[in-house]
Amino acid sequence: MYTVGLTKIVEKMNLINLTRCISIEETLINQSDVNRPALQLAGFFDYFDSDRVQIIGKVEYTYLEKMSERYRAQVIETLFKSKIPCLVFCKGLEPSDDIQRLALRYKIPLLQSHKTTSSFMAELIRYLKVELAPRISIHGVLVDVYGEGVLITGESGIGKSEAALELIKRGHRLVADDVVEIKKVSDDTLIGSCPDIIRYLIELRGIGIIDCKTLFGVESVKETQSINLVIKLEEWDRKKEYDRFMIEDEYIEFLGNKVVCHSIPIRPGRNVAVIVESAAVNHRQKLMGYNAAIELNNRIMNNLEKKKEATQKE
Repeated sequence: MYTVGLTKIVEKMNLINLTRCISIEETLINQSDVNRPALQLAGFFDYFDSDRVQIIGKVEYTYLEKMSERYRAQVIETLFKSKIPCLVFCKGLEPSDDIQRLALRYKIPLLQSHKTTSSFMAELIRYLKVELAPRISIHGVLVDVYGEGVLITGESGIGKSEAALELIKRGHRLVADDVVEIKKVSDDTLIGSCPDIIRYLIELRGIGIIDCKTLFGVESVKETQSINLVIKLEEWDRKKEYDRFMIEDEYIEFLGNKVVCHSIPIRPGRNVAVIVESAAVNHRQKLMGYNAAIELNNRIMNNLEKKKEATQKE
């Protein structure tokens, strides 16, 4: 199970720590969903997921204010006994003194955000889904080509890094070389990134390590990119029959998500960078509803139909 530290969340979401005497260094979040404890404040704790970040909005805050101090203390104490990771007050709302005393007793961090409750929840859930997403690491190169995330795979030494370098020189951006970390942020979206230790670096056999950010500038690199297309480089096999029309797309699966995959045979004289560019543009064109292979097939079928009609007339 993946986790994200509460300290990182506080920094990312610009939260104010109202209980600085309580350490949050070791507090870890493992749930991407959050919770507004409205039912819990009413005393209903069945099926309560205490591992989630708990958020107090204007409605919950007003409800707490209308309680008697004694009953509010009972409800909050029951909530804190559930060992929630933290309690966040949105819209700049201030927790009452009795809530702060109970928080110190049970060592529950109280945090504050000046954002509206709905916008804070949406931003936090999006961030947690990315940080806690299922992930794998694969051997390959990820580049941003005309806005399309192209993952180039293949055996070591086949030319993946060289193709990436040529693409960078042609104005495209490098995301990762050698190791690509893939996160599944939804059933439709895979996000690729690079381990921090090798970020922006490319290994070229015979030359060594080069820093793309230093050589080509910040416009040549990118930290993350959705994966839209996979290009699999393989050695040219004269005995193998290749599909020259590709009417039906082939797919490869990562973490349960399918991605369009093209197998590109490599032989001397083939410009891989140009092929990758063309594949990226063609993929986007297909998403927009135009498939050149289907168009060619339709032309051939129409031509055959015309010849058949002409033959029948004769």
